[in-house]
Amino acid sequence: MSATEQRIADEETPLLRSNDSNDNTVNGPVKETPLPWRQFGIVLFLQLAEPLTSQVIYPFLPQLIRDLGVTHGDDTKVGYYVGIMQSIFFATQALTVLHWSRASDRIGRKPVILLGLFGLSLSMYCFGLSKTFLGLAISRSMAGALNGNIGVIKSILAELTDNTNVARAFAYQPIAWSSGSTLGPLIGGALSHPAERFPSVFGDSEFMKSHPYFLPCAIPATFSLIAWIVTFFFLEETNPSPFSFRRPVKREKPRKPPTTQKNALDAPVADATTPSCSSSSTSLSLSPSPSIIQPTDQKEYEPVPLLSLLTPRVIVAAGNYALLSLVDIAYRAVQPVFWAMPISLGGLGLTPSTIGVILSILGCGNGIFQVFFFADIHNYLGSRTLYLIGMASAFPLFALFPLTSVLAENFGVGTVVWIAVGAQLGFTLLFNVCYGCIFIYITAASPNKRSLGATNGLAQMLVSITRCIGPAVANSLFSLSLEHGYLGGWLVYYVLILITAVAFAGGTMLPRKLWKRAEH
Repeated sequence: MSATEQRIADEETPLLRSNDSNDNTVNGPVKETPLPWRQFGIVLFLQLAEPLTSQVIYPFLPQLIRDLGVTHGDDTKVGYYVGIMQSIFFATQALTVLHWSRASDRIGRKPVILLGLFGLSLSMYCFGLSKTFLGLAISRSMAGALNGNIGVIKSILAELTDNTNVARAFAYQPIAWSSGSTLGPLIGGALSHPAERFPSVFGDSEFMKSHPYFLPCAIPATFSLIAWIVTFFFLEETNPSPFSFRRPVKREKPRKPPTTQKNALDAPVADATTPSCSSSSTSLSLSPSPSIIQPTDQKEYEPVPLLSLLTPRVIVAAGNYALLSLVDIAYRAVQPVFWAMPISLGGLGLTPSTIGVILSILGCGNGIFQVFFFADIHNYLGSRTLYLIGMASAFPLFALFPLTSVLAENFGVGTVVWIAVGAQLGFTLLFNVCYGCIFIYITAASPNKRSLGATNGLAQMLVSITRCIGPAVANSLFSLSLEHGYLGGWLVYYVLILITAVAFAGGTMLPRKLWKRAEH
């Protein structure tokens, strides 16, 4: 085999058959390793802070933009400012998430998560207190800059699992996201303007009247503080050589990676010139004893340099994650604006509380679907096939926007429209399976376990860039389509379908068999 062929084979070698939970053709089915539920449950609890803080603002954000007066009463411009507000968080996160993730490879996952939870809490309190667009922008920027938890938590999940149970772990992961996606919109939709909605409780509060969005923001902010306490006292470090809080005080030495010795012999390694007896001859041998292997180079246990991460497998996995997130964030950015827009402007004219209920139903349904069906479907179809099926569901997902608009214009928001909305939510459930598949690919793509943070950080940086661009572009196109009537006001949907086609083409580059996962 030539050097070129060998390199290609190394890059495309799938998981060993004996270790691949998707391949039961050798030695029968592989028994699934039980998940470490105590730590895994804590991680899911901590992960709830992310969707709570992000989803709580979606139901009232269009109304908040109107209340600030930055659109000067022009509702067609609401989409511009909503898109900017959604993009600011991901813009600052793109600048910092890789650094936080790489730091977690060296000092441990726990210190980085503690800082991230503190940043989430502080930013949400500030968001609720802000009364200007600039104040809102600074608050969201703070949340993105201080929070690197998204990539770090994925690294912890990878370190808590192996090849046999990784699909099961990522099937349970949506419990946190779906719970947050269910509770967040309910909190945001139900508790905004509390002095008006609950006059018997908050009617006399001048603070709630002057800060009508503080209460829904304060709840996820307080939850993040509780999550900080849980992390500090109960989360165990999963990094093989983490930073110790006690090391600077007690001068503890970092743990060294284990040495690898065959047969666990304690005798010193013989010098190459030391003679040894042969069992088949009385003659002396000048060869070293074959029963002892030299200690493994410590560099194999160290995080790899940043440029060394740019292997084909990491690029393919991270690139598909970025394209998936671009499609997803564009959909999520347009969705609440479309629902909130008046019917005369091509929307449905729904209230923030109604939007919150719909998003909560979606979050709850997604959690149930992922937990009970994802792992089994994944093990049956495989990561690549399931990913492509999920991505294909985005085509009808976007096509239903203009169809629903036409139905609402002709029949009003009645039974027919709600059937269309329900169908769209159903396709959303199928689309969301793409995330579990791509997380498995990213975990398998890491060069070694000590580089999991950097690998997830690199992928998350690309995702943050696309999530920064996505809302601004999607909502700007939405507003332009309405303002100028491009393609009957549907230009934005044609563009989103085109982006979906590009993402689907990218998914075809994923290998049918997962890459071999690093063992150390």
